[in-house]
Amino acid sequence: MIYVKVHEHFTAGETCSARIFAVCALFAVLILSGCSGTESVQGDEYLVRVQESVLMVLDFQRELEITKSAYSRNDIEQNASFHRDTKEQLLNQMVEELIIIERSKELNITVTDSELEEAVRKIKRDYPESEFEKMLLEYAISYNLWEKRLRMRLLIEKVIVEDLKNNIQITPDDLSKYYRENIKNGADGKLANEPTTETIIKNLRNLKAEEAYKTWFEGLQRKYKIEINNKQWEKILSS
Repeated sequence: MIYVKVHEHFTAGETCSARIFAVCALFAVLILSGCSGTESVQGDEYLVRVQESVLMVLDFQRELEITKSAYSRNDIEQNASFHRDTKEQLLNQMVEELIIIERSKELNITVTDSELEEAVRKIKRDYPESEFEKMLLEYAISYNLWEKRLRMRLLIEKVIVEDLKNNIQITPDDLSKYYRENIKNGADGKLANEPTTETIIKNLRNLKAEEAYKTWFEGLQRKYKIEINNKQWEKILSS
């Protein structure tokens, strides 16, 4: 049985700067809904199926090569279980994303072209001219593929905000406790760098949503039918 880990997507979405977010998007999964898409060869078998969303073996292998490229040869050689661990972690991540994609369909959540364009603009502004394209070349990823993955990352984060984060309640007691535990007095007795109430509420909502993520996600796991092609998975693990 595959254990699907949690927390990764939420944490990445909340803490990544624009530059780091670009790298996160490099490794965001290319989800294939209903078929393997134009990049998969005819006859390729499925690896994971969550409701109508399908991940093909060939696409998993491509993602695995991209993931491995982020590690040095030294990292790989010093970790005897590197290959198996990397495959299991990647599969867990992909299953998690497939589940959240299914939730996006139920909630009718999409990412518009204008939202995608704005995200691309924010990411690119942190790079000197042509440096962003060089980074893509370094990881052997086409710009169109990167953009598709970025759209998927944005979609996943919109689902988390809509279905989880916006439902978090912040009470007056929460505000008082946060104020006492996180805001320190300066030398003159005045509050140093005192945040606004709006900022405190935002921070609290982030913290509470991260704590609630596991329960929320486990509920989605129980809701959707998840099929793992064990025959193909064993072949991948043994290769």
